[in-house]
Amino acid sequence: MIDLHSHTTASDGQHSPTDLVALAAQAGVTALAVTDHDTVEGLAEATEAARARGVELVPGIELSAFVNKREVHILGHFVRPDFPALAQYAARLRVEREERMVRMVERLQGMGFPLQMEEVRALAGGAQLGRPHLARVMVERRWCLDVKQAFDRFLGAGKPAWVERFKLDGKDAIHLIHQAGGTATLAHPGSSKLERYDILLLARAGLDGLEALHSDHNPSVQQRYMKFAKEFDLVPTGGSDFHGEQVTPGRRPGDSPTPAENFARLRARASNPHPRTS
Repeated sequence: MIDLHSHTTASDGQHSPTDLVALAAQAGVTALAVTDHDTVEGLAEATEAARARGVELVPGIELSAFVNKREVHILGHFVRPDFPALAQYAARLRVEREERMVRMVERLQGMGFPLQMEEVRALAGGAQLGRPHLARVMVERRWCLDVKQAFDRFLGAGKPAWVERFKLDGKDAIHLIHQAGGTATLAHPGSSKLERYDILLLARAGLDGLEALHSDHNPSVQQRYMKFAKEFDLVPTGGSDFHGEQVTPGRRPGDSPTPAENFARLRARASNPHPRTS
């Protein structure tokens, strides 16, 4: 079983890289991509844990970017974690995420929530700060029933505590991943409500895969994006997008797996770059 989308405490996941790999192995996952948001800091630990468990670790990252004024998430698979430009980007995003979180906390304080930045940092434990950390604090303080409600009422795009983030263009995200030796796959297009033209623009920029199989995609949504993958010569992939039970209830490692033949196709593109790659 192949899971090409998961998160650890290096970004906004609940479990350490070691514990994530253990959970995946127990679930029968044989190949796991750790794709933390805008960081590769968890990959060294995950690689050691995977070796001990007999699991193939696919080094990855998930970059937040924009296409056609829409936010998109682009998964990098088979990346080189030590590639300098990738490390520099991650360092830049760490600073940007800290500044953004301060502003979101200030907005919530202005709405009457007695919240301190130190609470969010403590929960994150040194990881790249993300909205799920803030959402989990709000749940722990009993201001929201769960993480989803925190996003729906306060933290989602256009909601009262929303703050715009640094905007990386989609084609630049793809180029950075390719420079680092990886393949670029568009994550959860259905959840992001992406249309055919959005995918076409990214395909023209060198996109390699499309995560048609995702925990949030029902069968009709999967079929729609499988059709786009075929049309644009993209490898259809799948992944659990597992963050942990407290962050994404109901998801488990190994959910929405990638078929073995598609995994082989994606790996081949990392070894032999697609002609569209810039």
